[in-house]
Parts: sequence; structure tokens; C-alpha cells
Amino acid sequence: MAHASTRFTVDRTVPGLIVKIGDYPLHHGGVGAIRSLGRLGVPMYAITEDRYTPAAASRYLKGRFVWPTTGREDPERLVDGLLRIGRRIGRPTVLIPTDEEAAVLIAEHVDVLGDRFLCPRSPSGLSRRLASKQGLHELCTEHGIPSPRAAFPQSQADIEDFAARARFPVVAKNREAFQRRSRPAVHGTTRIADAAHLRHLAKDWGPHPGVILQEYLPREEAEDWIVHAYFDGDSAALTMFTGVKVRSWPPHAGMTACAYVVDNPELAEMTAQFIKRIGFSGIVDLDWRYDRRDRRYKLLDFNPRMGAQFRLFENEAGIDVVRAQHLDLTGRTVPEGEQRAGHRFVVENIDLPAWLAYRRSGYTTPHVPDRPASTELAWLAADDMKPFFTMLARFVRPGAKHLWQMWRDRSGRCHDR
Repeated sequence: MAHASTRFTVDRTVPGLIVKIGDYPLHHGGVGAIRSLGRLGVPMYAITEDRYTPAAASRYLKGRFVWPTTGREDPERLVDGLLRIGRRIGRPTVLIPTDEEAAVLIAEHVDVLGDRFLCPRSPSGLSRRLASKQGLHELCTEHGIPSPRAAFPQSQADIEDFAARARFPVVAKNREAFQRRSRPAVHGTTRIADAAHLRHLAKDWGPHPGVILQEYLPREEAEDWIVHAYFDGDSAALTMFTGVKVRSWPPHAGMTACAYVVDNPELAEMTAQFIKRIGFSGIVDLDWRYDRRDRRYKLLDFNPRMGAQFRLFENEAGIDVVRAQHLDLTGRTVPEGEQRAGHRFVVENIDLPAWLAYRRSGYTTPHVPDRPASTELAWLAADDMKPFFTMLARFVRPGAKHLWQMWRDRSGRCHDR
């Protein structure tokens, strides 16, 4: 595995802490962040579900804090827990959230956490709006950013009204970040084939459905693009990357399984202008879909935190978004450089089933190089092997069952109709 030579020095007196809320031990993004800063000599800590997660096994992890959470806890309790961890670390620490709930919690309690931790500061309530599907749609409308048409039913009567007039298929998503932990309506992005399917699902959504019903952009007429970036306190992009998602699991609706770095100046500029208008500061992970029917990029998701596939992107100076954040928050310059065009990122445990599914469907992605210039694997690293084997040990049986369940929940029922 090749890494760009670094042309900068980090403050090794300032540790990093991986912050997660919820039970998802097989998270390659957290492992990637531990390795990224750990290889530079930054002391790395992580919150883990137990002592035997891949992140806990990394040679670059200085300390783990076993703290199982669900996302249903009182926010003050979660903040108290973070402060206790901060006291145990004993020095200012850069917080690196790996999920929306952690990102929102940190953003909304930055004044309290700021005594012990280093974290970006954005306008009050902005991170929660961005993590909310409804909030993001409203921001896109306010600032002229294209996004899929969407409805936000407030009752079962609204569901009936939508079913009577909608053009199917549509996509259902959980509306709010914390709601997916406490009262999930759907298990992630769900394609709904027709009105009967919608009514069937809605039976379990209760009197106040916590979903967004969104226009479906046909995969035959669309391309999935990724933007990762880090913005400073003035909402200026200190580093910006663009790429194409080749495969995901479940297909066309889930986590990135394989992606390539592809230059897209137009999309980078759209992202930079949007962030500047809303005033966000920190790491972002954006999912855009190019709709060939009207030739517009449409913003699907805005994650106000590090994305799991962030290690796809690194510039010629050796900067990724996690390193950019650490450098900026510790008062150091973030060196500029071109992104590594043609670089590929593969998530081993989900790319094989994704590859088989995409091969059967015949779907291909434009703009992808014939051959990758280089490849980085999510789990396997020659200098840090234990996370890979820990992932295998935890994945084989429960992971295979989970993949099958995800396939059935998100795709199987829709294709049967």
C-alpha cells in the first residue's frame, strides 16, 4: 500500500479521539482515522463498543474507552461521558466523530466540551439541520442547490394523500439523525415500488411518520459522486476532494464499497459556495447524484463529519480531511496539493457481494479510469494487520447474516414487486 510522502509536521502533543454513538463495531472509517493520524505520531484514542473491535486492535491506538451507547441516551449523559474521557486523557484532544449523532452532540455542546477538546464551531443548530433530511432539503431550497423533490408527511393522512398522487418509485429515509436510533421507520434508504408498498410500510410508522419521501433518481440515468472536504472557521475550504462511487452495498442505496478519485471542478465549486453561504466549519462528506435527464447535480446527503471512505482521498502533500482538521485546530498550516486522481478505495467485506450484484445488473459507471493508479483497502494494511483479522472474526457469520438482511430490507421486496 503506497502513501504520499508528508510535507508537514503535526503537533504530537495533541491526541485525537474517535467518537461514536451507537452499536456498529465494524467501522472502517474509524480504523482509517486511527491509522492516518497514528502514522504521524499523534496519540490516538477511541470509544469502542467492547475490547475486541477492529479499532481497538489497531497498533496505532494508544488507548480505548469501552462505552456502549445506543443514541437514545440523554444528551447531558453523553456529554458527561465525553468529559470523563477527556479528564482521563488529561490534555486537549481533537474530537473526530464518525456518525451524525456524535457530530450533532459535539456541535450543540461545543461550549462545554471546548474546555477539554478541540472541535470546529459552526452556527447554532446548523449541524442538526444538515444531518436532518428535512433540514438539508430546506437549506438546499433556500440557497438554490438542486436536490430531489421531497415530501415530509406529518400523519397517516399525509401518507394517503401522497400515495394517491405520487409518481413511483420513491425513496424513504429516516428524517432526523437521532430518530434513526430511537424510532427508525426504515432500515436505511428504502426504495418503494408503488402505493401499495408504501401503505404496507406506513403501518409501522405510527401517527407521526418520521420519514422523508423523496424522488427516485433512476440509476440508469444517474451517476453517484462524493465530495469530502475540510472547512476552517471562516468556512473556507482548506482541502477539497471529489470522486465517483462505483459500487455500494446494498446496491445503489448503501455504504460505499468501491470508489475512485475523479477530478470534478464544477462539483467542488458548488460545494464550496454552498458551505460558504451556510457558514459550516469542519469535515464534510457529501453525496451528490448527477441526473443525466436534466444535467444537474443533486445533493442527496450531507454528513457533517468524517465519511467512512475518507481514506479514498489524499493530496500530493499527504493531506486527508482528518489530518487537515488536526493541523487546523492545532494552529498549523494545511498544505495544498492536487488530489491523487485515479486512486481507488475498496471495502473488502462488502465489495465482493456488491461486485456480484452490479455485474448481474450490467450497471457501469462513467468517468472511472480503465485501471486504478493505486488502491487502498479499508481493512488490510501491511503495517497494521490486526484490525483486518478482527474484522474477519466478527464479520463471517453475523456479517453475512446482516448483509443478507440489509439486501432483503432495502432491495429484495422492491424488486419482487
